[in-house]
Amino acid sequence: MKKSISILLCALAIGFSSCEDALDVSPKDRQTENDYFKDATALEMFTNPLYNNLLDKSPFEETSDQMVIKTLSVIMQGGGRRSIPATGGGWTWTDLRRINTLLGNTFRCDDQAAVAKYSAVARFFRAFFYYEKVRRFGDVPWYDRELGSADAALYNPRDSREFIMTRMLEDIDFAIENLPAKKDEKNAPFRLTKGAALALKSQFCLFEGTYRKYHGISYAEHDYDYYLRLAAEAAETLMDRGEYSLYSTNSPDKDYQNLFVQEVADPNEYILALSFQAAIDGNQHNANAFTLVATQGRPGYTRKFVNSYLMSDGSRFTDRNGWQTMQFAEEIKNRDPRLVQSIRGLGYHRIGQTQILPADLQLSITGYQPIKFVQDPSLNGGQIDRNDRSTADIPVYRYAEVLLNYAEAKAELGTLSQSELDRSVNLIRARAGMPSLILADANANPDPYLSSELTGYPNVTGSNKGVILEIRRERSIELVQEGLRLDDLFRWNCGKCLDQDITGMYFPGPGSYDLSGNGKPDFVLYAKGSAKPSVSGAVALQIDVDVWLTEGNRGYLDWHSGVKSERNGFNEQRDYLYPIPSDEIAINPNLVQNPGWK
Repeated sequence: MKKSISILLCALAIGFSSCEDALDVSPKDRQTENDYFKDATALEMFTNPLYNNLLDKSPFEETSDQMVIKTLSVIMQGGGRRSIPATGGGWTWTDLRRINTLLGNTFRCDDQAAVAKYSAVARFFRAFFYYEKVRRFGDVPWYDRELGSADAALYNPRDSREFIMTRMLEDIDFAIENLPAKKDEKNAPFRLTKGAALALKSQFCLFEGTYRKYHGISYAEHDYDYYLRLAAEAAETLMDRGEYSLYSTNSPDKDYQNLFVQEVADPNEYILALSFQAAIDGNQHNANAFTLVATQGRPGYTRKFVNSYLMSDGSRFTDRNGWQTMQFAEEIKNRDPRLVQSIRGLGYHRIGQTQILPADLQLSITGYQPIKFVQDPSLNGGQIDRNDRSTADIPVYRYAEVLLNYAEAKAELGTLSQSELDRSVNLIRARAGMPSLILADANANPDPYLSSELTGYPNVTGSNKGVILEIRRERSIELVQEGLRLDDLFRWNCGKCLDQDITGMYFPGPGSYDLSGNGKPDFVLYAKGSAKPSVSGAVALQIDVDVWLTEGNRGYLDWHSGVKSERNGFNEQRDYLYPIPSDEIAINPNLVQNPGWK
């Protein structure tokens, strides 16, 4: 039986609570260590909180150039809106202490199989922990043992990212060797397996390889291609094991949407997931409320992102005549089926319901209202209202991501073949009902929309430019709202994408608009100073008061222009890394601040 997040927390009651300040205080309960860590149950209970503490429970809320909310994040605002915090800011080490405490005490357990398994769990999470630190700060101190308050190592300088990555590889390879296979882990995909370790390895090696390639970073020990090869090898090993596959009922018009709303995560595609069981223990998350409750931020996909979805025949939407000023009812037709399984389209209704609902301009500032992770309105015959709560399991690693990691690593190395595309990206496209990606065609005709400074990635060059752009398109569409977009932009050296337009639907002027496709107006836009119109069944919104358009009374929805939210720009010399908190540098003068942060 799968364990929920609330069960994960029960280990805190054991008494081995880590200090919130991290590395410099010894546990108050040290006197009980001789009596603990002696069997598999103790080791498991001590590692359980790591799932809850380290894994992202709300990836669907990450904002970027793909999706925005009413109030822009400081990353999206950029410039002087970002500053050096005194404390916090991601420079926290509590969970590393728990990991190193367990690894330092496994000798107390005589069950060697349990020692191997839970050491593998701990080392997986140490690699996971340091991956987050490298992404955020670059160079960081490496700690692989529990530290006391008088330990001189507390004042270590930052180790190089090359050193950290080498230690991470040692940890993850140990985890791959010693974690159980999927078939041997009864709680898969809610507990770690070899597949999860391979997925993590492919992910962080792809990050490091592409980060070094596009940022021009090189170390004597290893160049970028070393990590790209490791990423491809880890992904291919997982693929060859045959334990996982893409969820499919041969219904491309609904399979993608249904994958993310199931009460129990699909164990074939979800390699690692967080479990939510409201019907059993009240455990839930916020995905439904995020998109259905106006006070949650009114999220919306950007028009730039929506434009990147292909037509259903595989041709480019942005090659169509007049695409720039197409209204919603026209632009949404005959597109990649994943588009209307990710946002409210024509004829949309909630799962299990029949009432047609329009894209709601009062719930989405761009009009492109997300529905990924949005479940049916009720649970247990209506006993639990799910308009403001969700119980679908949250993916941490999906097989689709591993396939994309494999294809991208091969493409960046320059070794990608058509057969490798067919066993990776084209499996994902087939599940969606989309035509296959043809390597030669993509490279012969790279998409100008995806390579434009205004809408894409202008720094992609070389003979594989076309297919790299197409893999990025596929990655952005398939993995939207899964918490990966900012990391992708940063490793590609494409932070300037955050400065690109974050507008929404196009409206040619005041008037009535049918956004549901039922032939009846859902919204009426009227000019500021005009009399409020009354149209049966439609909501009236005043331009420059309720909605803002890019060209006065016409244009793209432009909320952030209307509320005068500052966008100060992405700082290429500073913003790819976060600042180390000032108090930490004051305590440890051996720490050197990241470039550009003053």
